[in-house]
Amino acid sequence: MAVDRDHVLRSAAALLTRKSTATMDEVAKAAGISRATLHRQFAGRDALVRALEALGIAECEAALDAARLDDGPAADAVHRLVREIEPAAGLLAFLYTENQLFEGEEQNAGWARIDERMTALFRRGQASGEFRIDLTPVWLTEALYGLLASGAWAVAEGRVARKDFTHMIVELLLGGVRRNDPIRREES
Repeated sequence: MAVDRDHVLRSAAALLTRKSTATMDEVAKAAGISRATLHRQFAGRDALVRALEALGIAECEAALDAARLDDGPAADAVHRLVREIEPAAGLLAFLYTENQLFEGEEQNAGWARIDERMTALFRRGQASGEFRIDLTPVWLTEALYGLLASGAWAVAEGRVARKDFTHMIVELLLGGVRRNDPIRREES
């Protein structure tokens, strides 16, 4: 019987987004296969995480394409991006915690491509006058990653309704990034 690698990866992603410390035995059980079969597909946890990374990058790039980041106002593109990336947010939240993916020379070039596209969106918003210029596009990209991960965790734990995911992230991010008229603050 042939093993459906995509099914195994998606099962692993679903489990690991809920329980990042799950064992390979638990991953095999979630996928409906034996540990030996899982081991034939992925030599160990690191190989599984790397395969999940490739899936996460592919899903992010598909979301970036679907969001049409160069169309219309940058704020609208941010909204589309969060909406499109929401189905992969749980996987991204898990990957976000896997430090070995972001350290050293073995870092997947896909993350740099994703970062570059998101950073370009925030830079475009700054150039058009929509977004504040005192926050760097790199920082805004990192903030978006953090909000996506936090939102995914809150939804997974039942603290936030799935239907509110996009609204809450977009409103919080854009509420802080939109360029407004200067507000005078009284000194205390």
